[in-house]
Amino acid sequence: MQGVIKLEEGILNKPEGLCVDRKGVLYTATRDGWVKRLYTNGTCENWKKIHDRDTLLGLTVTKAGDLVVCDAEQVNLLYFFQAENMSKMETFTIMQGLIKVSKDGAVTALATHLNDEYIKFADDVVEAGDGSLYFSVASTKFRLHDAHLDMLEAKPHGQLLKYDPVTMETSLVLDGLWFANGVAVSSDQEFLVYWLKEEIRTKVDIFIDNLPGSPDNINLAPDGSFWIAILQPTSSRMKFVHSSKAIKHLLATFPRLYNLVNAVDKSAMALNVGSDGTIIKGLDDPTGEVMAFVTSVLEFNGKLYLGGLKNDFVGMLPI
Repeated sequence: MQGVIKLEEGILNKPEGLCVDRKGVLYTATRDGWVKRLYTNGTCENWKKIHDRDTLLGLTVTKAGDLVVCDAEQVNLLYFFQAENMSKMETFTIMQGLIKVSKDGAVTALATHLNDEYIKFADDVVEAGDGSLYFSVASTKFRLHDAHLDMLEAKPHGQLLKYDPVTMETSLVLDGLWFANGVAVSSDQEFLVYWLKEEIRTKVDIFIDNLPGSPDNINLAPDGSFWIAILQPTSSRMKFVHSSKAIKHLLATFPRLYNLVNAVDKSAMALNVGSDGTIIKGLDDPTGEVMAFVTSVLEFNGKLYLGGLKNDFVGMLPI
């Protein structure tokens, strides 16, 4: 990874997710609330401003040409009403979940609730062949800015959800997942991280295990394999933290101390994994000298594009 070409360095504020449309236009969501386009001629466009928050994560382009992006945070809005002899203040809670940005730039909230409960932490999304949107919820207990608490508690609060664009309903596919993150559909539409075409509740299979870190975004490669961004939160200090409830409580109370033992922004790694779950090859920047905290790896036209939460550029690497 240390040989990457830095695209739009200094312009892209921590581009977490990446996707590409049929015309070869690359999309990414940045920490300043923008969805930006990178064109094949090397130019970058501030395409759509969603809001002013840092909560836009995984995204995908649908067959219809719309963009769908995960918004991982809740917003509380305070409104002031004034009428005859009366004034009133009310607070409204808005949870975005899945957001659709149409080709003309119109923004629509698609999935905001599951069974009358707000979706707290939508993380990554992919479209299946029938138009359904499958998306991960990293945690049903903690929100994006409290993600370190989920890591410290180390319990399975994640979900895999499905949004049906015909019925406009959101349903639960899998529950009890450990910080559910990336999601991808196989090239033959046979499986989506887990099995797709059968009754998915009874057809859960391990695709790959014993990874050298925590998988983040997953993207299908042109040859039917997958590129998986790997975060490496484990270190000797973190292993020591999980050996003591008192230390975990201390780090939960003082997040800055947690940052001292967390290793995700100290290196970068990506794995290319075949459709049978075997590792084909891997890339890394073990010291984080050029790229660190890589969260998304996308292969397109003989090049890899890498996004991450510690970088101000998208990395490009010929393969």
